[in-house]
Amino acid sequence: MATLAPPSALRGFSGPDTPPDDIIARCVQCGFCLPTCPTYRLTYNEASSPRGRIHLMRSVANGRLGLDAGVFRDQMYQCLNCRACEAVCPSGVAYGQLVEPARAQIERHLPRPAWERLLRLIVFGHLFGDMRLFRLFSLATAVYQKSGLRALARASGVLKLLRLEDQEGLLPEVPLNAVVPVGQRWLPPDGNVRHRVGLFTGCVMSTAFAGTDRATVRVLARNGCEVIAAAGQGCCGALAIHAGEPDIGRVCAQRNIAAFEEQGLDAIIINSAGCGAALKEYPHLFHDDPEWEARAVRFSGAVKDASEYLDQIDLTPPGPLPKTVTYQEPCHLAHAQRITAAPRRLMAAIPGLRLVEMEDSSLCCGSAGIYNVTNPDFSQRLQERKIDNALATGAGTIVSANPGCIMQVASGLRRRGAAVRVQHLMDLLDEAYGSV
Repeated sequence: MATLAPPSALRGFSGPDTPPDDIIARCVQCGFCLPTCPTYRLTYNEASSPRGRIHLMRSVANGRLGLDAGVFRDQMYQCLNCRACEAVCPSGVAYGQLVEPARAQIERHLPRPAWERLLRLIVFGHLFGDMRLFRLFSLATAVYQKSGLRALARASGVLKLLRLEDQEGLLPEVPLNAVVPVGQRWLPPDGNVRHRVGLFTGCVMSTAFAGTDRATVRVLARNGCEVIAAAGQGCCGALAIHAGEPDIGRVCAQRNIAAFEEQGLDAIIINSAGCGAALKEYPHLFHDDPEWEARAVRFSGAVKDASEYLDQIDLTPPGPLPKTVTYQEPCHLAHAQRITAAPRRLMAAIPGLRLVEMEDSSLCCGSAGIYNVTNPDFSQRLQERKIDNALATGAGTIVSANPGCIMQVASGLRRRGAAVRVQHLMDLLDEAYGSV
């Protein structure tokens, strides 16, 4: 049974990873964030909005509300951390720098039951913290899917009995061969190297989406890039950071910073929007550690989303691709990184491709890391809205740039029985280059 912290520890924020007072104070409660917030649009409850949650943080900070208050805990984890509020805030409130430390305070001062703490340690500290274990887990998932075990589990009803039916349905088709970064180098087909970049292979991207990692390499190579997969890199740490475990996130960050240092790269390329946002914000993890903060600043300054980088260089013309697509904007690309035009310009460069915009393209699809597991009701309601808007366009392909979005949207389409494809932007470009 968990032991509750003494009452004095539950009044106000204390210790490391505390929500910054200056950012809390910056919110003027104007309400511009309300229409952009997915949970507010589902509930129309003030507490379920960014300004409502900042008001709760302010109340905890000044001692009027305890960390153990149910409304505070519930709202900090009801938030998707999609960062849509940041993009419209006239006061420039960096909301992500508030909600993640607030969760860290909850985890530090309000211990969970022993079994939950053990599960979080296994998942965040070991599974995502050790790529050997993660690749082993991914291989086991691939075997489960391809051996007939999945069909048996679904037909027998055991998944429904264990209440794992929805979670299992989120899994993509996992390939048997992961991308294992050991210092590989790929050169342009014509041998003419114009750029030297590193590929951040990631955890989910290098396993469940290994094909997309390989497609990203091919697209970069077609655009004159020498691509290097630095050895020693691993998970970006985003899931741990979002879950209130910044210490685990710092370990991941230090490993990745060290892996890419001294490589002499023009840029570090990432093809996962959520990972890219985390990599670009590494300096915030080390605000009280000058040495690592300086190293993190250099690392993060080199990180570029694949679409962002390709949009900045002289793009090699892709081949024709006559089909109609719509674009699902990943929250952490559109809101956290403010990259919205580059993916559209890349699609516009593909001859024959027709982009039909969906309504609320940048409204969260409900994936949000593991939100679809921890908050399934809200997640499914957002998923249904996204599927409605996507299908209304009549497009045969939904394009996105984040693995969580792709899994979430694909799961919703399967539930509807819709014969619509979901494709990563880099896979789309790779397909277009293949038609040259």
